[in-house]
Amino acid sequence: MHEPYKFDVAIVGGSYAGLSAAMTLGRARRKVIIIDSGKPCNRQTPHSHNLITHDGKTPAEISALAREQVLAYPTVQLRAGLVTQVTGSDGAFTVTTDDGQTLETKKIIFTTGIADIMPDIPGFAESWGISVIHCPYCHGYEYSDASTGVLMNGEMTLEYLKMIRNWTADLTLYTNGPAAFDDAARAKMHAFGAEIIEEPIASLDHESGYLQTLHLADGTARAITALYHRPAFVQHCLIPEELGCELTVQGFIKVDEAQKTTIAGIYAAGDNSGAFRGLTGAMAAGTTAGARLNHELINEEY
Repeated sequence: MHEPYKFDVAIVGGSYAGLSAAMTLGRARRKVIIIDSGKPCNRQTPHSHNLITHDGKTPAEISALAREQVLAYPTVQLRAGLVTQVTGSDGAFTVTTDDGQTLETKKIIFTTGIADIMPDIPGFAESWGISVIHCPYCHGYEYSDASTGVLMNGEMTLEYLKMIRNWTADLTLYTNGPAAFDDAARAKMHAFGAEIIEEPIASLDHESGYLQTLHLADGTARAITALYHRPAFVQHCLIPEELGCELTVQGFIKVDEAQKTTIAGIYAAGDNSGAFRGLTGAMAAGTTAGARLNHELINEEY
């Protein structure tokens, strides 16, 4: 007789999507293990916003409370570590961690996030998530009417600039090189008061991540309080792709409405599989993945 699997579900990544999936599965009385390396992408962010009941709290506060509540369910475990390998197939996966331990699980949810590729500008990475930001819904209110820059170029620049204009009229576009948009877009930017600077950025001065001065390659220095940017990214964890999970053209893990990937038994949720980078979106995706995966298990059992 085949021995029972140790876990119904292994969740790789223990931030907001992973914890939400774990709570849903824990409440469904599933045997769940969360494996987390402890490096969330928002670890530099001083405060999280646009999350009712937790608006303004630190990401660490929110995560700590979430872990406490999730681990109150007796069938859920949390293990610190980095997943280095996954083998097997639907119903019989083996997960290996960086300390050489292995575990068996029927299903897997990857909530591993993405890794942002920072521009090679001194001061940029140190200010990322603090005053160098990507989402006005998460951070824009705190920088209302401030001296704001947008680091962007290309055909989508006008649309992004129009959105940021909602929070401040003191707006400068830094293309970091020759502008790659047409004269019509340029005219519209000027029409709502945006200054356009094509000189490359040399560096950013900051104090503990809070911007003070932007230096251009020609030696010009400009006061600045916030800088918006949408960085390129890669998957933080390459294992889903190694297992055969398809990626979208944008580089996200391809999932359906149930958060199922293209490989049976594997789900994905959070920043790794969707463009909406916010706590609420990650939580919703994790809850969906947990609920739909539980129904998959039910249908296999009966």
